[in-house]
Amino acid sequence: MSSTGPFSCMLQRQFNLNGMHKFGDVILGGLFGINFYTTFSELSFTSEPKDPICNGFDVLGFRQAQTMAFAVDEINRNSKLLPNILLGYSLYDSCVKLGISFRAALSMTSGRGEPLQLNESCFGKPPLLGIVGDSSSTRTIAISSIVSLYNLPLVSYFATCSCLSDRKRFPSFFRTIPSDAFQVRAMLQILRRFGWTWVGMLISDDDYGLHAARYLQSDMAQSGRGCLAYLETLPRKNYRTEYERIVGIMRKSTSRVVIVFAHETHMLNLMQEVVKQNVTGLQWIASEAWTAATVLQTPSYMPFLAGALGIAIRRGEIPGLRDFLLRIHPDNETLNSQDNNLVKQFWENIFHCRFVSAGMEVENPTQARQCTGNEDLRNIKDEFFDMSNLRPEYNVYKAVYALAHALQDMLQCVPGNGPFKDQSCASLQSLEAWQLVHYLQMVNFTTQFGDHVSFNENGDALPIYDVMNWMWLPERVTQVQNVGEIKELASKVDDLILHEDKIFWNFESKKPPKSVCSDSCPPGTRMARKKGEPVCCFDCIPCSAGKISNETDSTECTNCPEDFWSNSQRDHCVPKRMEFLSYLEPLGISLTTASLSGALLCTIVIGVFTYHRTTPVVRANNSELSFLILLSLKLCFLCSLLFIGQPRLWTCQWRHAVFGISFVLCVSCILVKTMVVLAVFKASKPGGGGSLKWFGAMQQRGTIVFLTLIQAAICTTWLVSSSPIPHKNTQYHSDKIIVECLVGSTIGFGLLLGYIGLLAILSFLLAFLARNLPDNFNEAKFITFSMLVFCAVWIAFIPAYINSPGKYADAVEVFAILASSFGLLAALFCPKCYIILLKPEKNTKKAIMGRGKN
Repeated sequence: MSSTGPFSCMLQRQFNLNGMHKFGDVILGGLFGINFYTTFSELSFTSEPKDPICNGFDVLGFRQAQTMAFAVDEINRNSKLLPNILLGYSLYDSCVKLGISFRAALSMTSGRGEPLQLNESCFGKPPLLGIVGDSSSTRTIAISSIVSLYNLPLVSYFATCSCLSDRKRFPSFFRTIPSDAFQVRAMLQILRRFGWTWVGMLISDDDYGLHAARYLQSDMAQSGRGCLAYLETLPRKNYRTEYERIVGIMRKSTSRVVIVFAHETHMLNLMQEVVKQNVTGLQWIASEAWTAATVLQTPSYMPFLAGALGIAIRRGEIPGLRDFLLRIHPDNETLNSQDNNLVKQFWENIFHCRFVSAGMEVENPTQARQCTGNEDLRNIKDEFFDMSNLRPEYNVYKAVYALAHALQDMLQCVPGNGPFKDQSCASLQSLEAWQLVHYLQMVNFTTQFGDHVSFNENGDALPIYDVMNWMWLPERVTQVQNVGEIKELASKVDDLILHEDKIFWNFESKKPPKSVCSDSCPPGTRMARKKGEPVCCFDCIPCSAGKISNETDSTECTNCPEDFWSNSQRDHCVPKRMEFLSYLEPLGISLTTASLSGALLCTIVIGVFTYHRTTPVVRANNSELSFLILLSLKLCFLCSLLFIGQPRLWTCQWRHAVFGISFVLCVSCILVKTMVVLAVFKASKPGGGGSLKWFGAMQQRGTIVFLTLIQAAICTTWLVSSSPIPHKNTQYHSDKIIVECLVGSTIGFGLLLGYIGLLAILSFLLAFLARNLPDNFNEAKFITFSMLVFCAVWIAFIPAYINSPGKYADAVEVFAILASSFGLLAALFCPKCYIILLKPEKNTKKAIMGRGKN
């Protein structure tokens, strides 16, 4: 350019793009995929680039563009929204090509349109307010990277990639469709509702599929409630060998649920192979990209796809749109202009005719008739005019209104109260794109359909999806019906409302299929992951004894509290069984019977001796000591009852005290009796009469009382210093509590037994020395035998007691008490009772004295 001026920068050439334009004070840009492909594979930006020729007209893509035109027209007719401001638009066909989308975006951002004069000092081209589009995540990511450099708002109606929520990379990006992150969460909610934890996943090889797979795997890993049986990427082109391999994996997998995050073209290629291999019995989960795809709702595919559940864009109603579409009409005077090219393509597609310019003829009259432009759209029945399923169109409608409301809020700003520097406001004449981004971030309104529109800090709209179900009716007619919705509540919790009774299941059972790698582990077991397999594949291991799991699919078993134990099912803790020597168990009953029998025998012997108290046998060798021995033996038998039953504090304290004193009393009497026998024998010899004065009745009683008081002192000291107490022992057995008496002081218990042993040994030695006395003094033989039995029993008791756990220690002690007591009773009193009851002729003084003469 000249350095002397005047100068200006101009585009070297205009991009020749298909589009529709309307002049206005401000312009809204739009990018829509109206044609499927171009006639060349690569776009060139050389000095002589080739202009793209788009083919494969999509009436639904054209309807989305017309929805934007309708929304602009409706806003212009609204006296309350942007009064005195005329909105215009520039809508372009991206041909589903990234390069063409780039050309269109650059065309809008660099300035296109006729100059206008806002006032005397402002003359130029109308400002671009923002761009609505694109319909693909990949293209939107690329375009947003460019327009973000200008802080130009880009509001997408169909780009769901969660990566677009990154405000650092895309500071001016907004969208009226939920991100894939929420779509993934919605799918996970459906999986959890039906207990599907083992699923396969197929994705498209682009940002849409790859980011969805990443989020699904991440959410599954965090929740731990599911895993993927397989994850395969569908090729962009129809590579049959690759599709054969993928469908083969699906057929062999044990997963009955497959999630497909892909586009219609991928599904068409996939279903061809599914039909070929006849892979049935699958529950399909569709992403919003193909949930409502009519090209898949054919009789050949529905036996396989029937019953599919899909996530669909929120359906909306747009009053007046159908009438607006019916008013579409080509301008015969500008058929060859690019502004009329899309309408021309639509007309040719809807009426199956061809426009012929002046001087041209139809190339093949047999294939298509000539369009006149007078055809009537009201006579056409096409999905283009079906207003019952407006989903992407509703998002386009909300995107246009979001930009309009943002501009409205900006124009209503009062100087001095503005959000910008020095509380200033923005103006239309000096509007900068970043200022509108500020107001777009704050936009908040409600549509005529009742949906609330606003954006969060990442530019995402309030997430809400419809849940769709593919029904295969008996008339071989497909119906895609709404069976629920899922939305994010204010508490950030996903709320799934599902009408399960309306869902069509394509299985013989007419119920949801079961898709798990391993069945749930019931309570009482824990999951043990199989080595080298996903977390959903596990074995159920029963909890070990003392541990429980009271939940399904528990990862670990928990220990029961100390006083509790697991039940047989291992699903809850029960109080441990208390074990002690009970009166109700056979062992306790046997010992109790023996104890009472011994006490009864003592009573009987006392009765016999009392009845025959005047006979020589009873009177011989101090009958008073015999009665005292019988009384003490009865106490010994009865004291054993204190060892039976649940230990209490008083029974623990009294059992050993009563036992020790009773046995000392008994053994003391036997010791004194033995000493008396020796004294009498010594006194019967010449010069030995003085020995009896030390063993009179008073001396005998005094000796017995003295010896017994020593044991009483030992017991008292023991009880006062370290009293025995009941104790719940959990060491012997983990599944039960042994209730036992702790002796408290081992020294005290040892002194008690040692004192009894000392007296018993002394009695045994004295009796042993007197065993060869004349027959009239032969009671020493019986005392010797009784002491021998007594000592043998208690010597054997010590190791048996130490090595007997729990209640068996008490049983051993009771047995020792009874055995020694029965031994004393039998050895000392059976011979006398035999004479008294069976040999009364020997119960005379003559007979007794006569034995000494033989």
